[in-house]
Amino acid sequence: MASYLQVDGLSKSFGDLVLFEDISFGIAEGQRIGLVAKNGAGKTTLLNILTGKEDYNSGSIVFRRDLRIAYLDQNPEFTSGITALQACSKEGYELQAKQMLSRFKINDYDQTVDELSGGQLKRVALASVLMTDPDLLILDEPTNHLDLEMIEWLEGYLNRNNRSLLMVTHDRYFLDRVCSEIIEIDNRQLYQYKGNYSYYLEKRQERLDTQNTELERANNLFRKELEWMRRQPQARATKAKARIDSFYDLENKVKQGAAQGNVTLDVKASYIGNKIFEAKSISKSYDDLLIVKDFDYVFARYEKMGIVGNNGTGKSTFIKMLMQEVEPDCGYFDIGETVNFGYYSQDGLQFDEQMKVLDVVRNIAEVIDLGNGKKLTASQFLQHFLFTSEKQYNFVHKLSGGEKRRLHLCTVLIRNPNFLVLDEPTNDLDIITLNILEEYLISFKGCVIVVSHDRYFIDKIVDHLLVFNGNGDIKDFPGNYTQYRDWKEVQDNLNAENDRPTATNKTGNEKQSNRNDKSPQQKKMSFGEKREFEQLDKEIPELEAAKTKLEEELSSGALSPDELLTKSNEIAKLIDKIDEKTMRWLELSEK
Repeated sequence: MASYLQVDGLSKSFGDLVLFEDISFGIAEGQRIGLVAKNGAGKTTLLNILTGKEDYNSGSIVFRRDLRIAYLDQNPEFTSGITALQACSKEGYELQAKQMLSRFKINDYDQTVDELSGGQLKRVALASVLMTDPDLLILDEPTNHLDLEMIEWLEGYLNRNNRSLLMVTHDRYFLDRVCSEIIEIDNRQLYQYKGNYSYYLEKRQERLDTQNTELERANNLFRKELEWMRRQPQARATKAKARIDSFYDLENKVKQGAAQGNVTLDVKASYIGNKIFEAKSISKSYDDLLIVKDFDYVFARYEKMGIVGNNGTGKSTFIKMLMQEVEPDCGYFDIGETVNFGYYSQDGLQFDEQMKVLDVVRNIAEVIDLGNGKKLTASQFLQHFLFTSEKQYNFVHKLSGGEKRRLHLCTVLIRNPNFLVLDEPTNDLDIITLNILEEYLISFKGCVIVVSHDRYFIDKIVDHLLVFNGNGDIKDFPGNYTQYRDWKEVQDNLNAENDRPTATNKTGNEKQSNRNDKSPQQKKMSFGEKREFEQLDKEIPELEAAKTKLEEELSSGALSPDELLTKSNEIAKLIDKIDEKTMRWLELSEK
């Protein structure tokens, strides 16, 4: 594989804050790399350095000559006054630009960029980047502000086009299905994993287990050395001085390990009664846009509901009606007296930028009750959400965008609510924070409603869905998102089968009668279908066995980069084949 980019010995700091130190990696033709790290660890800074938007302290960056690069900025900017079409079609490909913009739900091509929302600007920028046909795509949070339909389309688009890719994203399903290699920045260092996100999780845990074992040894040694230090006289020999220097190195290592550790946060929610809320005949529309029509729902105690759907179908409006920020046109929400909402909204980032992080949280609560007489101080609570003691005394204006969202989340949770309403909580949060939030919500002893486009997050948290299909159509589904997608695919296949035209030698009336008169005999399997069903029964286990073998090969660590890429492509095709045959098996089993 031809080398596209080589980075050697790269370091970057802002004053005393060192983001990364002496890191090296390369990108070759066809490599698809995901970059992961905590918020504030330097992901976006690294992308900006690679694209020439920021400088660096030391190291070298070498690109292949004449390499075409396209960069999706996390917060894209355009020349004021230009239209969405002009922003996308830089080289005059107007028809292709219109098609790409339409794909991302930008249909008013003459609207100026000044009139677009932040989400619309991101989608225009993404359309523009994909239009350039680059050798190397560098994408910073490409799935932000995309609905589920668009995310799944982009997933397929990137998999069909074998371009080299370096990407930052919090969407773990997207990362798993698109990238074949993961690089992680952790504690100023870079770690590389030759596999997808699932492989990375496994190998990262092995690394952390090893580090924890080493840290435990270091702690034991530190206790012994600390006792020796306390016994030492003031006059110290040269031999003792070497031991003293080693002690301080060991002390730094122990402190660093302690700062990285996490504790399980099992917060006791305030009491919530049996009555949560009832939606009674709710209707809402904006001009010709129907959001909800005659909607009734009784929310159960301890229910964890996900709300999904395309952009513009009314998900956030529904939440704002529940939170009494928007009035329904008719109907009402009857909310139980014991309900204490904790509301995380997309537009809730309203801090005094000159306040310190710790003071922002302390102004809400000094402590949070864990139950059983245990409490956490505001500082300890912040530490759980990865705000170190040093970071807590930073001013808010020094935080990254993701860190500000994490702080907003802390201000919601420390109020000790019993009903959490989270509107797009995963945007701009790093994967590590998402894992912490997921564990918090899984053990949360209250009610939860989550609006999210993050399929992994929804699957892990919720036991129930409201699916907003648009035009007031809301589907009540008992399960998570993946279960809903499987169900919907089966239904779509059945509907397509039922809508197929009958034999051409029949009259129109006979055809219509054939569709309407669904007798039991017509639903039974034909001889050919029985043969197909039996064949699928044999093929699916064989394909699953082949998938397991490929997974073992990918996890072995013995494959070359070329072999790894080939096997990753093979397993992606195999998974698609298994999904296709499983759906057909389910369709036939209905008969």
